[in-house]
Amino acid sequence: MAISRSRQSVSRGLGPQRALIVGVRGTRMSRKCMDRSLQELSRLIDTAGGVVIGQSSQEVRRIDPATYIGSGKVDELLRQRTELGADLVALDCELSPVQNRNLEEKLGVLVLDRTAVILDIFARRARSSEGKLQVELAQLEYLAPRLVGRGKMLSQQTGRIGTRGPGETALEYDRRRMRDRITRLRRGLERVREHRGLHRRKRASIPIPLVSLVGYTNSGKSTLMNALTGADVFVEDKLFATLDPTVRRLRLPSGREVLLADTVGFISRLPHELIESFKSTFEEVEAASVLLHVIDGGDEEAAQHVEVVEKVLSELGLGTKQRIDIVNKCDLPDVFYEGGRQAIRVSAIRGQGLAEIARRLDGLLTAEFRSVTLRLPIARGDVLSDLYKVGRVNSVEYDGEGMTVECELHAKQYGKYRRFIATADK
Repeated sequence: MAISRSRQSVSRGLGPQRALIVGVRGTRMSRKCMDRSLQELSRLIDTAGGVVIGQSSQEVRRIDPATYIGSGKVDELLRQRTELGADLVALDCELSPVQNRNLEEKLGVLVLDRTAVILDIFARRARSSEGKLQVELAQLEYLAPRLVGRGKMLSQQTGRIGTRGPGETALEYDRRRMRDRITRLRRGLERVREHRGLHRRKRASIPIPLVSLVGYTNSGKSTLMNALTGADVFVEDKLFATLDPTVRRLRLPSGREVLLADTVGFISRLPHELIESFKSTFEEVEAASVLLHVIDGGDEEAAQHVEVVEKVLSELGLGTKQRIDIVNKCDLPDVFYEGGRQAIRVSAIRGQGLAEIARRLDGLLTAEFRSVTLRLPIARGDVLSDLYKVGRVNSVEYDGEGMTVECELHAKQYGKYRRFIATADK
C-alpha cells in the first residue's frame, strides 16, 4: 500500500492515531542520549494527540540513502507495525524526502520524522493570525520537496517531441501553487515584522525595558509569568503550550515598570524551518534588555536542556545577552538541578522566590538609568506625568515658581528633557 504525500499529511493532526516510534542512534550518540531523545519523541506524540503503542531502536553506522535505517530494520518494523496495528511510524531523526517516501511505501502507513511531529504540534497550538502564518510557512517549506507524482501522467515533462503532455501536470500545478503560497506568506510575515517594528520603536521612545522569558519547552515559563504579573497566559503540562508571544507589564520594587514577554520554548534539534518562520517571535528575545532563563529543576535532563537553550541562543546571536538563571519547581521532593551560585531557586506555582527575581531585575536595569534633578515650570504638570511613566520619580518639591523633581531617567530620554535638567550624576 503506497501512501501519497499530500499537504494534509502533517497538518491534519494525529488525532487518536496509534504510533510506533523508532529511536535512531548515530555513531557519535550514546545509548543514554538516544533513550532520552526517544522519550521526548514519545511526549511529542502525546502532545500532538497520538498514543505510543510500541517502540524500537536502531544503531546506524552508515545512513542508508534509500531508507536511512536499512532494509533489514524496515522489514522488522513492518512486522512490528502489523502486529501492533500502528497507524503511523515516527522516527527520531530527520528524513530526506526520498527516504520518507520509500519508508511509507514499504511500511504501508504514514511515516513522520521528528520535524514533522513538531510542525504538527505547532499547527495545533497556533492561535494568533501571525502564529498561523508562521506555522503554515514552516509546513509548506517542509512539504515542498516532498511532493511526489502519481503515475506517468504526473511526471516532470521534458519538452521533447512526443513527451509533452496535455498542458501543466498535476504535480507541477501543486508545486507552482505551493511556491505562490509561500511567497504570499513571506510577504504577509514581512508586513507583520514591519508592524512589530513600529511597536518596538514606540516602546524605544518610551524606554520601558523589555525582559524575555526563555527556556526549554514545558519548563514553567508561562506559570512564572502568571505568578509575576497576574496574567492569564495559557498553561498546560504539554510541550509547546505557548507559541504566540505574550507581553505583560511588571512593576519592580523600585517602582520602575518593565515589559515581560513569554516566548516559544526551545527543544533539542528545533527544526530550522521553525527558526526561520518564527523570526518575528524571536525578535522579542532579541530586543530584550535581560533574559530570564527558566530551568525545570525537577527534570532529570535539566542539565542537557540548559545546553540546548545555550546552543539555540548562540545560533540566534543572543548568547551575550544579560541573563538571570531561574531554577523552577524547587518545591518538588526531587530536585535534580540546582544551578550555579547566581541562580535563583523558585516555585512559580507556589509563589516562592518571586521577590528575589524582581530585586535582581531591578539591580541589573538600574545601570541603564541615571539620577537627575529637573526644574519644571509650575504649568508643566504634563511633563511630570510623563516622568512617572518613563522613569522613576523619587521626590517632587513645589515652590512659588515651579517644581524640583528628583528622578531616574534612561539615557535615551536625556535629549527629550535636556532643557529641564538642573543637575545630573556622572
